[in-house]
Amino acid sequence: MSARRKSPSRRAVLLVGLVVALVLAGFVSFYASSHPDGLEYVAGDKGFLDTADDHKSSADSPMADYTTKGVDNPRLSGALAGITGTVLVLVIAGGVALVVRRRTHAPD
Repeated sequence: MSARRKSPSRRAVLLVGLVVALVLAGFVSFYASSHPDGLEYVAGDKGFLDTADDHKSSADSPMADYTTKGVDNPRLSGALAGITGTVLVLVIAGGVALVVRRRTHAPD
């Protein structure tokens, strides 16, 4: 007779997922490549990277260039930007999921 294995609760899975996402955003992101992304690389390779201008509305934003304005430590600045971005995405995605879930369960 085999013992029935209890599956983890939805809350536990969400909590573990949140912790993993925050650890990746706050700690592991510091070790990401410092090389430019594909578009920046091609622009530098083709010689027109210096002609690019910062976006007028986002250049002065608190999280521009994956850093946190006002935080001088680059490691902490990047970690805070990553954690903030992760939390924002999770809150927005959670809100959308709740709206969609309520809409599909609403009586006709």
